Amino acid sequence: MDAGTAHTISDIKGLAGLSDEQLAAQAAREGSDGAAFTTLTERYREKVWRVCWRLMGSEHDAEDAAQEVFVRLFFERGKFAGRSTYSTWLHGVAIRTCLMLRRSRSRRRRREDSGSEERIESHADAKPQGTAAVDATHDIRMLLEGLDDEDRALVLMRFAENHDYEQLAEMFGTSAGACRMRISRIREKLAAKASGLFDGDRDTKG
Repeated sequence: MDAGTAHTISDIKGLAGLSDEQLAAQAAREGSDGAAFTTLTERYREKVWRVCWRLMGSEHDAEDAAQEVFVRLFFERGKFAGRSTYSTWLHGVAIRTCLMLRRSRSRRRRREDSGSEERIESHADAKPQGTAAVDATHDIRMLLEGLDDEDRALVLMRFAENHDYEQLAEMFGTSAGACRMRISRIREKLAAKASGLFDGDRDTKG
């Protein structure tokens, strides 16, 4: 281990007790290999990957998205203004990155030839064989995939990641009241779709 590497590790250990917001302020003044940004990266690596996995829907896409998130965090590290917690701000960056990548992926798929599209749709629509729990999980996933990308992200961040409406407002660039109303409408839409789904299932089995 060279002296430079040892010094960097020492710096990182010395920053471990600082808050996210203190680290963010220091990271904004650092160069590309700064210890404060490295500490934030290590602190949030798993959380960012988990959010990306929820929003992107696969491990491969989550890895790509998480890498892009941290690149953006570095270049935007001076934009954190402290209006919210650093965690909330970071989640907002992750959401915007994932939504951008999902939209890009959708456009790319639409440009594929019809044969490829048929294979993708056939794979997406194929219901896995297994237990009732597996079937229910598949049904819920399909319900969420039927939502607009931003609506889907809002639902996942509220109910899977347990963020409150003030945090959601910061992440999605709107008000807490608007988030509450939007989620209420989404829940009504999902309830109607779920009712139709399970009614159809009963008709089939009856």
